[in-house]
Amino acid sequence: MTPFEIRNDKFGPRVVEALKRRHFDAYYCSTKEQALEQALALIPEGVTVSWGGSATIDEIGLKDAVKSGNYEVIDRDAANTPEERWETMRQSLLCHTYLMSANAVSEDGQLFNIDGNGNRVAAMTFGPYNVVVVVGINKIVKTVEDAVSRARNTAAPINVQRFGELKTPCTLHGYCGDCISPNCCCAYLVTTRISRPAGKIKVIIVGENLGF
Repeated sequence: MTPFEIRNDKFGPRVVEALKRRHFDAYYCSTKEQALEQALALIPEGVTVSWGGSATIDEIGLKDAVKSGNYEVIDRDAANTPEERWETMRQSLLCHTYLMSANAVSEDGQLFNIDGNGNRVAAMTFGPYNVVVVVGINKIVKTVEDAVSRARNTAAPINVQRFGELKTPCTLHGYCGDCISPNCCCAYLVTTRISRPAGKIKVIIVGENLGF
């Protein structure tokens, strides 16, 4: 094992214990292959499954695995028009299992997310019975304040480049301008201190760098 892997295998489980104290179901997986296996074990067969925008769940192959599995999938990317896509996103809030990542996790076990439309954070806080959050170890930071800074100054400016037509300061300059643009990708900033009800939110910490 490399020093990077040894460190992660010691550090990751500590964060998992902090998450458990806050009533999340939490798991540590050394590799993305293990993370995929763990995520699928948390999704009952035959249920409705949807997801929010996440490079992380793409990287571990979770979306493809769900699409080819025994699930009823609500996929906004299958929409033919912007209106249909929006309606599909609304339907996702009533799925059984919602898949996503987090923009940052503090060492004391709090999740932090920013959202442009609010669909991801809405699904996390209310709606689906089961929320599976997959997080690369690169997203773990010391405090909630560090989580806010990481999300706004690292994750958002990188993520927004996928939507190059948005003329926000972070699109143009690569850093957060604390904008109030109608296209702002930081419209909703949500800290999840605990999972309520207990165990609704399942967090998989992966000992690899994943996502932004």
